[in-house]
Amino acid sequence: MPLPTAAEIAILNVLWERGPSTVRDVHEQLSARTGTGYTTVLKLLQIMHEKGLVTRDESDRAHVYAAAAPQQGTRQARIGALLERPFGGSAHRC
Repeated sequence: MPLPTAAEIAILNVLWERGPSTVRDVHEQLSARTGTGYTTVLKLLQIMHEKGLVTRDESDRAHVYAAAAPQQGTRQARIGALLERPFGGSAHRC
């Protein structure tokens, strides 16, 4: 699974907090914090679904998205990736 971008992490945080949510639900949470537009949230969720970062339930008119990976695993992967770049994977070189 690819590592999420900062914008994708913001969406995942909403999904981890709220659980499965519609685009409108995610947008309401994000726009209150960041002013992100509805179509931006929709497009990001579509991209995240293609990447496998979220699942999508299409059984109702409003699609419901859920995080595909647990919060803890995603955080650990991002921390590992941050260490890989400048320090070759070793925290001792910090």
